Amino acid sequence: MPETRADQDVAVIGAGLAGCLAATLLGRSGRRVTLHERRADPRATGAERGRSINLALSARGLSALEQVGLRDEVLAQALPMHGRMVHAKDAAAQLQPYSADRVRAIHSVSRSRLNELLLDAAEATPGVTLEFGHELESVDLDGGVLRFRTDTGPVERPAGLVLGADGSYAASRRAVTFRAGFDFSQDFLSHGYKELTIPAVDGDFALDPGALHIWPQGSSMMIALPNLDRSFTCTLFWTREEFDALGTDDEIRSHFARHYPDVADLIPDLVDDFRRNPIGSLVTIRCSPWVHHGERASLALLGDAAHAIVPFFGQGANCAFEDCIELDRLLAEAGDDLTGALDAYQQARKANCDAIAEMALDNFVEMRDRVSSPVFRLRSRAQHALERAVPGRYQSRYEMVSFTTIPYVEIEHRMRRQNLGLLATGATGSGAALLAVRRLLRGRGSRVGS
Repeated sequence: MPETRADQDVAVIGAGLAGCLAATLLGRSGRRVTLHERRADPRATGAERGRSINLALSARGLSALEQVGLRDEVLAQALPMHGRMVHAKDAAAQLQPYSADRVRAIHSVSRSRLNELLLDAAEATPGVTLEFGHELESVDLDGGVLRFRTDTGPVERPAGLVLGADGSYAASRRAVTFRAGFDFSQDFLSHGYKELTIPAVDGDFALDPGALHIWPQGSSMMIALPNLDRSFTCTLFWTREEFDALGTDDEIRSHFARHYPDVADLIPDLVDDFRRNPIGSLVTIRCSPWVHHGERASLALLGDAAHAIVPFFGQGANCAFEDCIELDRLLAEAGDDLTGALDAYQQARKANCDAIAEMALDNFVEMRDRVSSPVFRLRSRAQHALERAVPGRYQSRYEMVSFTTIPYVEIEHRMRRQNLGLLATGATGSGAALLAVRRLLRGRGSRVGS
């Protein structure tokens, strides 16, 4: 096992969102941290094409950012989205609020801008060093040495603790792939994603900026998130066959006019965007164990390197930030027991990340299909009515995931208990919760299809 000194050198692999936050947290705790990144400094070169431009920050991510003093700065550069604006076929767009009070919101923020702010925070933290253009080649946990490829040749760096935060296709994870007992799986959806842009119209938003817009198509969908420059970033989630079927410019225009009639004319560069922008993959990655020990160093995976999930619950970055907070807390509490802290980190996070991975997959079906259903709309109204009628006793899954820091596994348990409670309430025919739903059905049931 590695030595367990609190002053060990820490190497963080990957200067994305999770890597930067982890480096900042550990640097603030007094550790020497080197943040290694394969790319050049993105603050100088700009974001990589094909990487999702927007992400949705919610309570978990904001709580983590607050711990490094970035919450208010990030919120100042984000746009609140209070619900889903569903653009169903042959129907007027309809807002479905995220919360029962219609006040709480998730926040649309530029991924690249958030990364820049986190890089700045890491760089400003005493004890943290940034090294760009360092591509990880190997990890020697017994020797406590990392080897990198750089433009000037190979380099070696010592480390007692290695944190792999280098994304879905992590080199840090590959370094332990063939260790005995390592399990790994990657499940790709048949869908990919492609981004388009709705520019501002006469200097203003072309759509309501207070909502996440969804165009459900049953087997596929398009979404749009607002940007500070008053544009919208649209993301198509289509099967590969759907992308391949549009071969000519006329086919592209015709398809959008038919399936997205209320927005097709708002994308002036539709054909160019469609042809130029790449198709990204959607993958769920599971692996175990996340933590590996050698004679002189230990490695722990976090974020997408440990548990890549599909984006349909908006929890990828939020979940990764929770990894960082939990790891930092456990390291601080453990003192010199590095091995114990890392093992406790995996124990605390693995089941929760598996849980949100399944919820994200389920939410894809909800977004592309169920949201346009009258039954779904009625259920959503009923859930909000219950939350208002019995506050603290009933919360929807969405509200618990997005507006609390309740562990994901606990959310699953609570949903089961709540559902059993509703069945019991229904069986007795009494209770404020049942009364709220009955009032809703009487007052709105005749307008379900509106």
